[in-house]
Amino acid sequence: MKSTAADFISDLKGVKPLQALRSVRALIADPENTAEVFKVIEALKGASLKRAVERLESYPQGRELLRQKPDILASLRDREVLQAMPDGSLGRAYLDFVESQDLSADGLVEASEEVPREVAYTPAEYWLANRLRDIHDLQHVMCGYGRDELGELSLLSFMVTQTPNRGISFIIFMAKRKFREEAPDIPVQDCIDEGRRIGESATWFATVSWEERLAEPLQQIRVDLGLAVPCTYRDALALAAGNI
Repeated sequence: MKSTAADFISDLKGVKPLQALRSVRALIADPENTAEVFKVIEALKGASLKRAVERLESYPQGRELLRQKPDILASLRDREVLQAMPDGSLGRAYLDFVESQDLSADGLVEASEEVPREVAYTPAEYWLANRLRDIHDLQHVMCGYGRDELGELSLLSFMVTQTPNRGISFIIFMAKRKFREEAPDIPVQDCIDEGRRIGESATWFATVSWEERLAEPLQQIRVDLGLAVPCTYRDALALAAGNI
């Protein structure tokens, strides 16, 4: 669909670049301050969420998800059910990941609620925004990216390729500059490019009914969704650790 001048103006409505710059600087200074991520996204979101919903409506499975609006957060909160899933399943791998990192499914919810949404969302936009937030750690597991800074940056590249978002793009740009200054021997751009390529070739995660796939084998889901192994990222981690 061809963009119009009205689309361009709509996309800039409510954009706050100075707020985004302040927040991304605070995030770079303290990468654990997750609330700043949501501040950047809110400051630069424009019409990205509206476009994502429109795109989701173009997929049969996307239309069904928008009709049902399932709550993935409820599934990710239930550790007893996740623990009972088979070894090697996505649900068990997710549980192992969050427990090893001392995370919870509610952590991102609490961080996002520190940032008021200044523009009223439609029910579909509200649901999709929350779902994309809630599957963040699930995406770590699916893609094989750790929570180290390079892993987060690579995952953000994957995410923004799948669901374009000006705020995440800005975070990547600023974090990449810092990474190059502090670790010039690490091929950060190669890792970012790899995340983009993986995101381009994989099934759009927003169209996946994750609630129905948690008990399935993780490796098979990766194959089904066309996820490539992040070899460049793994090699860069080894380089950073002095193993090669």
